[in-house]
Amino acid sequence: MVGRLHRLNRKLVLNRVRRQGFARLTLDFDGSVLTTKSRGTEGTAVGFNPKAKGARSYYPLLGTVAQTSQVLDLLHRPGNVHDSNGALGFIQECVRHVRESGFRGGLEACLDSAHFSDAACFWLEQEGLEFSISVPFERFPQLKEKIEAHRRWQRINETWSSFEATWKPRQWERSYRCIVYRQRLKVPRKGPIQLELFTPLHWQYEYKVVLTNKTGTSGTVLEFHNGRGAQEALFAQLKSQVQMDYLPTRRLTGNQAYLLCAVLAHNLYRELQMFLTPARPSQTRNRATHWLFEQASSLRKRLIQRAGRLTRPQGVLTLSLSANQATADELTRYLKVLLAAA
Repeated sequence: MVGRLHRLNRKLVLNRVRRQGFARLTLDFDGSVLTTKSRGTEGTAVGFNPKAKGARSYYPLLGTVAQTSQVLDLLHRPGNVHDSNGALGFIQECVRHVRESGFRGGLEACLDSAHFSDAACFWLEQEGLEFSISVPFERFPQLKEKIEAHRRWQRINETWSSFEATWKPRQWERSYRCIVYRQRLKVPRKGPIQLELFTPLHWQYEYKVVLTNKTGTSGTVLEFHNGRGAQEALFAQLKSQVQMDYLPTRRLTGNQAYLLCAVLAHNLYRELQMFLTPARPSQTRNRATHWLFEQASSLRKRLIQRAGRLTRPQGVLTLSLSANQATADELTRYLKVLLAAA
């Protein structure tokens, strides 16, 4: 059953990708913690959990499509694994499913520092994917020293500046384009504040390093990589709108099936709205979605959670609702596009 749900969900998302005819598809990969207070839940383990330290959890890895804000697939894992556990194989499977679906456009991937490895970068480039991946530069003292010693930074805007280098860790076989970014931030000074005169502030820099094979400017790569923030918002909606983080049973199979059903519900909400509204023709640098989506709770309250009655006058199944012309018009539009799609 779990395998069938995986296949059904992938088919739904990839049918939309094929129907829409995207010239480029962006895949994002990240994990999300699903916590339980029960000690007897099968397959859970104590691991990284910033909100409930010491609690048992699952730590599924989700692959999402940036253009549609849908979850392509997920890898179910216990809560005590590193974010990279099984990640490369899962990424390879997602790419294979996309290509087998008939998609012929360009593929690109955006990854955080947990997936930083020679094997991942080599495979992505070998398969023709453009990628950007965060570098955990605190693990590389030589790179850190190079950043501290650098004096000539190229200005991107009033906040960001950068410099580039061709770099690789010592144990890697190949070098890649490495872009170092620094962000200028205002930081309030601690201590007494003379409010009648001014608010004392000082400036400091925050740094991040991105490894990439993309050929755009450093500013373009920065916008592309920062687009990963949309995935965090997607995870928040999955947990608040379709209760992805709820664990209904103590059995692993039951929790896997529920998680996939929650993901499928989210994807169907997105699909319903994509049928009704046209996509934006152009693609943004940060790979924002091609549609402006409503939250699932708003659609439920307006269209589903309404008092009504199903009757069969003269044998015709009829749904009767309270008089509301705006709701009637919206329901009619949804029914028309769904009938046309069928």
